[in-house]
Amino acid sequence: MSTAAAYTPRYDRQVGLWLAACATVIFGMILLGGVTRLTESGLSMVEWRPLMGIVPPLSEVEWQAVFDKYRQYPEYRLVNQGMTLHEFKVIFMYEYLHRVLGRLIGLLFFIPLVYFAVRRRIRPGLMPKLLLLFVLGGCQGFLGWYMVQSGLVDRPDVSQYRLTAHLGLAVAIYGFMLWLVLDLLAPPGGAGRSRLAPWALGMVPLVYLMMLSGGFVAGTNAGFSYNTWPLMGPTFIPEGLYRTDPAWLAAFEDVVTIQFNHRIFAYLLTLLVLALVVAVRRREQAPRVRGGAWLLLAALALQVVLGISTLLKHVPVPLAAAHQGGAVLLLSCALFLAHGLRRLPAAQPASAPVARSTPQPV
Repeated sequence: MSTAAAYTPRYDRQVGLWLAACATVIFGMILLGGVTRLTESGLSMVEWRPLMGIVPPLSEVEWQAVFDKYRQYPEYRLVNQGMTLHEFKVIFMYEYLHRVLGRLIGLLFFIPLVYFAVRRRIRPGLMPKLLLLFVLGGCQGFLGWYMVQSGLVDRPDVSQYRLTAHLGLAVAIYGFMLWLVLDLLAPPGGAGRSRLAPWALGMVPLVYLMMLSGGFVAGTNAGFSYNTWPLMGPTFIPEGLYRTDPAWLAAFEDVVTIQFNHRIFAYLLTLLVLALVVAVRRREQAPRVRGGAWLLLAALALQVVLGISTLLKHVPVPLAAAHQGGAVLLLSCALFLAHGLRRLPAAQPASAPVARSTPQPV
């Protein structure tokens, strides 16, 4: 017979902090994935060994054997011909660390999950969501290898479709987990939800779609097609948009159209965020909500500056990685504000006015 105590709400903080730690590491994982892509390191590991792949080459003989396998694939023959073993070690380690961190995230999630489940510290209704997160994490590992496989054939570049799917699933896992963290750690609401809640919640998928748009920019190297701003070359609207057959395919495969769409998406999102922030500041008084609006605005400003700088500087690795991290930060702020508007705190009772005594006539 189990001696574990039954669930009580005081356990929510423990579970919430655990999920917050997992979400933080996933944030770092997304950043590392961006650096791996930007340094063109993702195709350096041509095998996928889920169990034994955690052990790197330990001797020069083992390193040479791994390098010889890499030299059989198109990226070496067409892009990195003449690469030295030392240069290969550098790109290999980026991809290796990316894969190892993925395994560590799995352990960081699974082991405490079992502990909390056995100790009955998970609130009712939360367990199916946690199991879904675990399954999605496993799918993310398979999707990562599926993406890598697309670059091990004739063309030494991964499919932009698979890369964007890989990024999109990682961000979805992060966003879902962060929402659960807010459910567990945010103060309970007593005043219901704001009328602005649907607007703020609708902003979340818009930010997510913006990130997917950035995935296609990254997957096609569309960031190099025009490195001017606010114009694309001599004009705001460049020539050659949507000239593929069929035309809609240009949104996913034509570098000029992809970069133009990403810019337009950014302009529209900026206007919508500004309008939402103004509305929140006018209509809501809760400090958490008003602070969340300012955080969203600050994250947007940072992301705009990073995006323009990355473009003008011809996509340097540090700026481009920061731009990807800024997108995750923007999504986090959008989730925080949307959650706050759905759970407004109870209004504080106004203090009673002090009665003043009036002098009595003599």
